[in-house]
Amino acid sequence: MSRPALFPAQEIGSLAKPRWQLLGQRGAPLDGAARAELAAWQPRIPFLDATVLPDAAALLDGGHGTIAPAAARDLGALFALRYLEAAGLERVYDGEARRIEMYEFAVRQMTGFEFAGHVRSFDNKYYLKAAATGPVGPRAPYHLEEFDFVRAHARKVPKVPVTGPYTLAEWSYDEHYLARQAGWKGRGARRRSRQEFVIDIAREALRPTLRALLERGARVIQIDEPAAGTHPDEADLVAEGFNAATEGLDGTFSMHICFSDYRSLFPAILGARSCRQWAWEFANRDAPKHDGYEVLKLFREYGDDREIGLGVLDVHRDEVETAELVADRIARAARYLGDPGRIWVNPDCGLRTRSLDVAWAKLGAMVAGARIARERLAG
Repeated sequence: MSRPALFPAQEIGSLAKPRWQLLGQRGAPLDGAARAELAAWQPRIPFLDATVLPDAAALLDGGHGTIAPAAARDLGALFALRYLEAAGLERVYDGEARRIEMYEFAVRQMTGFEFAGHVRSFDNKYYLKAAATGPVGPRAPYHLEEFDFVRAHARKVPKVPVTGPYTLAEWSYDEHYLARQAGWKGRGARRRSRQEFVIDIAREALRPTLRALLERGARVIQIDEPAAGTHPDEADLVAEGFNAATEGLDGTFSMHICFSDYRSLFPAILGARSCRQWAWEFANRDAPKHDGYEVLKLFREYGDDREIGLGVLDVHRDEVETAELVADRIARAARYLGDPGRIWVNPDCGLRTRSLDVAWAKLGAMVAGARIARERLAG
C-alpha cells in the first residue's frame, strides 16, 4: 500500500446522519428541512447518484416525497463517503451510516449474550446492555454488507472501524465467566474471568469477522477500544485481546483509544503486537497552559516507532480550530516523536456529535493545517 504525502488525513469514526436519511429510514416523508439539507449539500458534494437511487434527482425537484429505508441507508453511506473524500481525506469510510451505535449491533452478532435493558452511558445517552450468560461464540461475520458497499463506491482507501473485544466485555455484564471461577470471587478471580471473556470475544467472534473483511478486500481496519482507560491495570488485557483477534491475519490494524490517561496504559498497551498505528485523542486536552501532545514523548522513551493517528480536532466543541493551530499541533507532535513521517492526522474521535457544517469546517482546517505543516517542514 503506497504511502501518501507527509501528514495524510484520515477519518476516525462516525458522522452525524443527515435529516433526510433519518426520515427515510423511518419511512417518513421528507419535510422542508430535509429537502433544504439535500439542496444545500448536493452542489458542494455531488452525491445524488442514480446508480444508487434511481429516482435520486427527483428528490430535489419535488417529484418524490419519500426515500425507501434501504435506499436512505445507501444514500447516507454514499453521502458520507463523498463528504470525507471531498474534505481531502486519504482514508475514508461511510461515517458509520448504517450503524446505530458501536456496542449493540456487534453483540447481536454473537451467541452467549442476553440483553438486560438500557443503561446510561453519559449525559442523556443510553445503550442496551447485555449480559454474557454462556460462552461467547459467533453467529456470522458482520459489517460485510456495509464494507461491500463502501468498497464498490470509495475513491480513496477504506478504513473499517470495528469495536474491540475489551470494550465489548467491559460494557457487558458477566454472568458466565466469573461464575466459572471456583471459590471466593475476589480480585484474582475477577481478573481471570475478564481475561477469558475478552479472549473468547476476540477469538471466537471478532477474529472471524476480521478474516472475512480481509477476504472481501479490506486492508485497513481500526479496532476501537474506548474502554481501554477504564481500568488502567488491565491495559495488558486490551493488548492481549487485540493480539487474539488479529493473530495471523494479514492486514493493517490500528487501535483507537479516546479520552484516557494514556500514561497509565504504558508500557502494557505496547504489547499489541500487530497494531501498526495508535489512533489517539490529543486535541481535547490541549490548552495554552497544558500541552496535550507532550505524552508522545513516551513512545521515544519506550522505543516504540509505530505510526500515530494524531487527534488534532476536538470533537466535543463547535469552535473550529484554525489551520495554524492544527499545524502547530502537528509540529509539536513531530518534535516529540522525532519522526514526522509516522504521523497521520485525524479528529480526536468520531464527529457525530457535531453538525455536518461544523464537522466540514473542522475537517477543512485539519487538511489545511497539515498542508501548512508539510510546507514548513519542506522549507
